[in-house]
Amino acid sequence: MSIEYPLRFQPIFRNYLWGGRRLGSMLGKSLGNEDVYAESWEVVDHGEDQSVVVAGSASGLTLHQLVAEHGPDLFGRHCPQRQFPLLFKFLDCNRTLSVQVHPNDEQGAQLDPPDLGKTEAWLVLAADPGSKIYAGLKPGVTRDDLAAALEAGTCEETLHQFEPSVGDCVFIEAGTVHALGAGLVIAEIQQASDTTFRLFDFNRVDAHGEPRQLHIAESLATVNYDRGPVSAVEPSSTDEPGRRRLVDCDKFILDRCTSSGSSTIGGDQRFHLLVSIEGSVQVEGDPTGDPLSLGQTCLLPAAAEAVQLNPQGSAVVLDIYLP
Repeated sequence: MSIEYPLRFQPIFRNYLWGGRRLGSMLGKSLGNEDVYAESWEVVDHGEDQSVVVAGSASGLTLHQLVAEHGPDLFGRHCPQRQFPLLFKFLDCNRTLSVQVHPNDEQGAQLDPPDLGKTEAWLVLAADPGSKIYAGLKPGVTRDDLAAALEAGTCEETLHQFEPSVGDCVFIEAGTVHALGAGLVIAEIQQASDTTFRLFDFNRVDAHGEPRQLHIAESLATVNYDRGPVSAVEPSSTDEPGRRRLVDCDKFILDRCTSSGSSTIGGDQRFHLLVSIEGSVQVEGDPTGDPLSLGQTCLLPAAAEAVQLNPQGSAVVLDIYLP
């Protein structure tokens, strides 16, 4: 069996306390009756967290099985890989998340068990008035300054913050202090890691009056104090009309593609992770026969070669791939 067609996966939901219902009401996810659907993991190969193919000859296989059994078809020029290197998710931030920092690859390798580092990028799909993003430290903040603010419960005063707009992209390199504020819906691409150090939770306590666990020592050792404030990126042009480059780093490339006419994608011996963030587009060879509509993802293996994308009206698709 060869894997030469677009792959669709079953989402995995995470019901954290800061979630809401917009994964269903805005992105069309089939939610249950709970009120705290925080994340929809669309494409993941990380330990027991596994995306499962829902259509075609590979139906029922996990993403890790595809990596192990069909690596050349999946990765092309980037084969071999021990795991699928990226994780894509949607987040419904109904409440402000904790302030966090993620290790880089070298730091992640020292963990028990070892893990990848976690560099990530956010694309803002919805932003209520007054919603905030916290990204990076204010200019001049040192390790001692941050440690003192954590001790005093005033960490927020050390953080660079801004009110984002829909369409903003924020690149969060490993080692960057960050938090997503209430009222945001986010599309996030990251390395396939689930390692997070929580350094501040806005002095909140649970129903029993207890604060959530923090990782102060690990966080202070992980922060890159030279990075400073982080703001929304400035998209750059490419050789292809309608394609704008949002992030180009050593972990992934993130492009935003806007079109109202047919185009092709792939055929470059690498996979392409496609995400619809506006409108619908028919992806040639999709075994479901359904268009890729808002909030849906598919993975185009390297072996699929170039496929045609036919938007139904105007559509915006994220194209994510390895450098």
